[in-house]
Amino acid sequence: MAWLPTQPPHRNDRPRLAVPLRYTLRQLEYFVAVGETGSIAAASQQMNVSSPSISASVSQLEAELGVRLFVRHHAKGLTPTSAGRTLLEQAQAILRQAAGLSDTAASLSGSVSGPLAIGCLSTFAQIVLPGVRRSFADRYQDVRIRQVEADQSELFAMLRQAKIDLAMTYDLDLPRDLDFCPMLELPPLVALSETHPLADQSAISIQELAPFPMVLLDLPHSVDYFFSFFTGMGMRANIAERTRDMAVMRSLVANGFGYSIVNVRPMNDLAPDGKPMRFIPLTGNPRPMKLGVLAIPESARSQLHQAFLSHTQSWLATHCERLLGQR
Repeated sequence: MAWLPTQPPHRNDRPRLAVPLRYTLRQLEYFVAVGETGSIAAASQQMNVSSPSISASVSQLEAELGVRLFVRHHAKGLTPTSAGRTLLEQAQAILRQAAGLSDTAASLSGSVSGPLAIGCLSTFAQIVLPGVRRSFADRYQDVRIRQVEADQSELFAMLRQAKIDLAMTYDLDLPRDLDFCPMLELPPLVALSETHPLADQSAISIQELAPFPMVLLDLPHSVDYFFSFFTGMGMRANIAERTRDMAVMRSLVANGFGYSIVNVRPMNDLAPDGKPMRFIPLTGNPRPMKLGVLAIPESARSQLHQAFLSHTQSWLATHCERLLGQR
């Protein structure tokens, strides 16, 4: 058999040399933070990094990629360019893949490490999240935790957009595409000033509350929960004040502008302005809130996320008496 003469490889068949990457995952993290928050200052606060460092990192990334990522608006933040929006989606995907790689490596090595973004419902974030985070960070020192506080609708959106990994929240109108792990039931308490006519009672019914003015914590989903106590009895709440801030609500109550309803008792019975308050159980078997952790279904299987779920369950069990309003 005659051998065919050796042909030189076609130009297009020649192996190409890989172009070395000159940007880092950290630069992509900063880029994504700016794209999601819309400003250098907000990204700086979110990432806990100085604004000049964020700005320099984005400029270096633009130079390396050869495209303009943002349009700068004086005193109005930054808007992604068309190219910036496309690259932002790809950067988010790369960061998710990198996090998955870290989780896989951690699982194979038996360690718990990597970045973890935790969202928390703003109504109880100040009471629960710092303690959970501190004890978890002390136990798993290779985990880098970032936290964000938001209302229920915002937490749903951030989970779906992969802006957070897990969310500590209540079982309020939970969508079917997210998995909820319930951990603690929290019956409602009536918050009152110490001079309120009902302040000396051991328990209070909706019928007794209805005539009095109410300070409503006016947050998405929470409002429907509070109103359900009254509509279930064929009654309406007498709304005198509305606020989206838990601390403002407590100060309004302590200063006699009305009562309110809460599910988590503060660390002490003082409003932010120092005035005393009372927290009294609501009678009539009202539906309790279930506090737990919400996640995208597939993410709850990672070793890091499972470690946080287990740790949070243990922490809540240890602190449940205080959270339930018992002294």
